[in-house]
Amino acid sequence: MDKNILSGKKHIHFIGIGGSGMYPLAQILHSKGYYLTGSDNNETDTLKAVRKMGIPVFMGQRKENIEGADLIVHTAAIMADNPELIAAKESGAPVLERSELLGLVTSWYNNAICISGTHGKTTTTSMTVQILYGAGLDISAFIGGKLPCIGGSGRAGKSDIMVCESCEFVDTFLKLYPDAAVILNIDEDHLDYFKNLDNIIRSFHKFSDMATKALIVNGDDENTLKAIEGITGKQIITFGLDPKNDYYAENIVKVSGMETRYTLMYKGEALGEITLHVAGEHNVFNSLAAAASAFYAGASFDDIQKGLGKFRGAGRRFELVGKEKGITIVDDYAHHPKELEVTLKAAMEMGYRKVWAVFQPFTFSRTALLLDDFVKALSIPDTAVLTDIMGSREKNTYNIFTKDLGEKIEGCIYFPQDEAEEYTDERKYKNFDDVCDYICENAKDGDLVITLGCGDVYKVAKMICKKLKG
Repeated sequence: MDKNILSGKKHIHFIGIGGSGMYPLAQILHSKGYYLTGSDNNETDTLKAVRKMGIPVFMGQRKENIEGADLIVHTAAIMADNPELIAAKESGAPVLERSELLGLVTSWYNNAICISGTHGKTTTTSMTVQILYGAGLDISAFIGGKLPCIGGSGRAGKSDIMVCESCEFVDTFLKLYPDAAVILNIDEDHLDYFKNLDNIIRSFHKFSDMATKALIVNGDDENTLKAIEGITGKQIITFGLDPKNDYYAENIVKVSGMETRYTLMYKGEALGEITLHVAGEHNVFNSLAAAASAFYAGASFDDIQKGLGKFRGAGRRFELVGKEKGITIVDDYAHHPKELEVTLKAAMEMGYRKVWAVFQPFTFSRTALLLDDFVKALSIPDTAVLTDIMGSREKNTYNIFTKDLGEKIEGCIYFPQDEAEEYTDERKYKNFDDVCDYICENAKDGDLVITLGCGDVYKVAKMICKKLKG
């Protein structure tokens, strides 16, 4: 990728500008003085924020929308037959996929802190941004979810610090220019692309080697330690629960369902008490990574203590959707067995009468390849309720259906899809209606209902709230 591709460019057009991954890039490029236009198909709060910046947005995608643009950016979700993408490729102007532009943007900062890992990226990136933003450091940020304190998924700042969520899917993070690379953990995931754990570790090794200044890594995670083997010439900072790490937690006390306290330690010295308002031991790890990253960026312990104390979660991370008739409804992005396990264990420890886990399996490959791990994780709640599998970018060459998962989980509720039945929007919303009706008829005062998955299962949480209210 030519790092000077933006040189001399004045007008940049974004196809799908309302996407959470496009909005922060639009903010940063707008702040640098580029003239931007964009298009999208659905009105959203993000589009309102884009328009508020003075960026013209076309509704619907037509070839004339790109007129005058001397560089066009699109998301990976834009199909090859999209009229704007076809016109862009015919125009002779450079065309970049969003992750390529993000890579270029990270190269503009002298302190790009790139936060990676199989689980916890959005939460840890959000925690780090909350700390640094609260400390008055004028940072830029790119987050895979919405953070209330910055009003969205990113921001454009004037300092040389950028905090960037860095995804390993199809090696996207290898397009970035990290100064400090953070690794939270490494597990088997995206096996349709990576094939095996060794290849995943190899990619994280490449990512680590790209860091120009520092590695901030989970010293308790065996796969992470394997990934950084043989890497020299960088400062290595570790975090975890083991006192052998640079930063670690002592005296961990669960105060209530959503509150945990611990003493933050640095090389044997107690720095002070941290209070978290997000549940689970996994969030202790996430907060340690955020604290280590924030110290690296120049924050004080007071900044870290205040920032973590104010953090109430990122969008779709154990997010409270509502409370109706004594039933608490929350939504969470967990979609990998390990994420489900830690989230559901935390939910089971909160003291609810009963925990209902409504899970939407995402991609046929992940469901098939990690089937037994999903069974183990979804056996944790009192009752698991499953939707159909959301295939996303895949075709069902694995011939797997929700019933293959549901049959292995004791007491599991699901509404089988006829194997000959095509998975249309009509089928999906009928399936969502069935799940919503079942929960509303069976959940009782004092119960927790948690919708889980990285697809559109959050709609079920909203449907349940609306039905219970009605």
